[in-house]
Amino acid sequence: MHDTERPASDAGRTVRAAGDPVDGAEGTDPNDAGADADGSTVAGHVVLIAGATSAAGLAVASALAKAGAGVVAVGSNTERLRELRLAVPTAVTYRCDLADFAAVTTLAAVVHAEHGPIDGLIHLVGGWRGGGGLAGQSDADWDILHRSIVTTLRNTTRAFNDDLLVSPAGRLAIVSSVSVDKPAPGGANYAAAKAAAETWTRAVGQGFAKAGGTAAAVIFVVRALEGLETELATGVTGLWEQPAASINNTRVRLASS
Repeated sequence: MHDTERPASDAGRTVRAAGDPVDGAEGTDPNDAGADADGSTVAGHVVLIAGATSAAGLAVASALAKAGAGVVAVGSNTERLRELRLAVPTAVTYRCDLADFAAVTTLAAVVHAEHGPIDGLIHLVGGWRGGGGLAGQSDADWDILHRSIVTTLRNTTRAFNDDLLVSPAGRLAIVSSVSVDKPAPGGANYAAAKAAAETWTRAVGQGFAKAGGTAAAVIFVVRALEGLETELATGVTGLWEQPAASINNTRVRLASS
C-alpha cells in the first residue's frame, strides 16, 4: 500500500488514497439497516470493524449484519475485502492502512460523508510474533506487533472517538490475550503490546464514563482466537443489549478460551 505517497489534497478521496477502497463503499448503506430500532439494540447502528477480513472479522460482520446493524468493514487486502462482501452483501468495504493516522482520518471523513457517524468500533487488527525466550524478542517483531496491535488501535479510536461519545449507544471492543495476565519470556513482545492495547482501551473507557455513560469500552480476552470466532461475534452483538454503565471498562474472557 502506498498511502503516504499521496498528497494531502487527495484526502477527500479517502481510502482511495489508501489504495482503492474496493470500488468505493460497496454494499447496502448502513444507515438503511433498521434505522428506527431502539437505541439499546444493535439494529440500526453503524458499526465499523477494523481488521475485518480475518476469520473473526467475517464472523463478527456476519453476526452484526444479521442483527440489523450497518457494517462498515475495513481491511488492507483488496481481494479479501471482495470475499467479505460476497459473504456479507450488506456490508460496505474500505481498504485502508490503519497504522497511518493520516489515512485513518481520511477514512473517517469519507465514512462520515457517506454513512454518518458510527455507533461501534470493533478493533480486530492483531498478529503474533514470538519464541526464542527473552533473547528472541527482536526489535523487528516488536515493531510489527506495536504497529498492528497498538498503533492501529490508537489511530482508529482517536479518529472515531467523538462518534462513539455522541452516539446513544457507542461501543468500542478489542480482543486481548490471557498472556497479559501471565506473560512468558518467549511472548514478551506480544504480551507487552496487548497490555498496552488494554491500557489504551481502558483510558478510552474512562473518557466515556466521564462524558456521561452512553458509551462503553470492552476487552474480550482469549487464549487463542481460532475456534472462538462465533463466540466472539455473539459477544460483540450482545454489547448493544446491555447498559453502558454495566459493561464499560470490563474485561470479558470468552467462555471457551
